[in-house]
Amino acid sequence: MTELTLIIPAKKEKESLPQVIEELKFIDSKKLIVLEESDVETINAIKEFDCQIIYQTGKGYGNALIEGMRRTKTKYFCIFNADGSFNPNELKKMIETIEKGNKDFIFGSRYEKNAGSDDDTIVTLIGNFIFTFLGNLFFKLNISDILYTYIVGKTESVNKLNLVSQDFRLCVELPIKAKKNKMELKSIASYERKRIAGKKKVNALKDGFMILTCMIELLFKKS
Repeated sequence: MTELTLIIPAKKEKESLPQVIEELKFIDSKKLIVLEESDVETINAIKEFDCQIIYQTGKGYGNALIEGMRRTKTKYFCIFNADGSFNPNELKKMIETIEKGNKDFIFGSRYEKNAGSDDDTIVTLIGNFIFTFLGNLFFKLNISDILYTYIVGKTESVNKLNLVSQDFRLCVELPIKAKKNKMELKSIASYERKRIAGKKKVNALKDGFMILTCMIELLFKKS
């Protein structure tokens, strides 16, 4: 997997990020940690690990991912959370799927056969069902888990999308813009593990409203 960069956005993950990087040390890939320069505790927690750290020029989850994607030089990238919820053992299948199927993006899904989650709640389950339904109805995405960002993609493809969302809206902006650009998407089974430490950084109502408005805006944009 030498042609893979793991983009790991982090925010106040001093407990979990060292464990995540330790688990990833057997994955032959570049590891790019993206965080705010003021997050000193997280930075100090990983300073002994073999990974590249870049500091965000802005703020937010989407901003971290966009800056990481712009710095990626490998053929493929993967969004990999810093909280321990993603299983690195699934990476091999995701890479094989994107290569053999000639896809642009592979989306891990908690709602495919043999998939699941130890961290989903009734609120996030219902919200994800609604947004995934809307994405498939209006944009023909044909994916099953629009809010889950365990994604492997071609760096060349993502750089064509002109992503701008600085927050969690990026999770819907990416697949919608990809589909509008006639790119190939596919969902495969993924199992979300219980996060190592801390609470979800998503505010269900606030972020849900922003995601909905983003989808409406993208519905009326040509690309």
